[in-house]
Amino acid sequence: MGSHCLECVGAAQPSTRERVRVNLAMGTPYVTYTLVAINILMYLVASPGSNTWEDMGIWGVGIDLLGERHRIVTGAFVHGSVMHVGFNMLLLYQLGTALERLLGIGRFIGVFSVSLLGGSFGVLLLSQGDDFTVGASGAVFGLMAAFALILRSRGGDIWASGIGSLIVINLLITFIIPNISIGGHLGGLIAGAASGWMLDVGDRNRPPRLTNTLAAVFVIGASAALFVASMVAAGVAVDRLR
Repeated sequence: MGSHCLECVGAAQPSTRERVRVNLAMGTPYVTYTLVAINILMYLVASPGSNTWEDMGIWGVGIDLLGERHRIVTGAFVHGSVMHVGFNMLLLYQLGTALERLLGIGRFIGVFSVSLLGGSFGVLLLSQGDDFTVGASGAVFGLMAAFALILRSRGGDIWASGIGSLIVINLLITFIIPNISIGGHLGGLIAGAASGWMLDVGDRNRPPRLTNTLAAVFVIGASAALFVASMVAAGVAVDRLR
């Protein structure tokens, strides 16, 4: 990730003038803290270039030919450098603490999971079979999109909050700087937008779009569909090598 926003969490508590109803539930965002801790621990355990690191990254050949389907998920928990994991974890912390309090633990896990798998699908869809990709950027892009949509649905200004600029800047970086996964970022962004819209808990004037039961069905169905689609995309990516 190339930039970070210090105002995004503050957007969850907008000014009276903007008349935004973003009700942050009081509580500790344990899931966000856990995700950040796991990523940092994995960077220490699976340092770049190590055997563990190579066994976990998204790699079309490994997924399709070797049957290493775990890579579709584990690739989001390993990183290529201190700067890589640092930027991603800063954004995950800022966005995750706000979203987890807005959505609750279950729905936040749903948005994160769908965004992660959407990012993996995007990576495999647009890459060659022998490309090797790591990082939580796809999931983080999904959280950005979900936060922006939820904020906007409550009448908030995504530009005044900084989240709109954050998305634009990171998209520009995605297309300008080499060796950044365009597919991973776009896949996560689209999946996060869709899951954020579906799992929005609403406000005092608008009920949730999905009940808890339907929300669980949506998350399970979307995650399963994206996982299977990622396996198919890995096969297509490998075919490009032939």
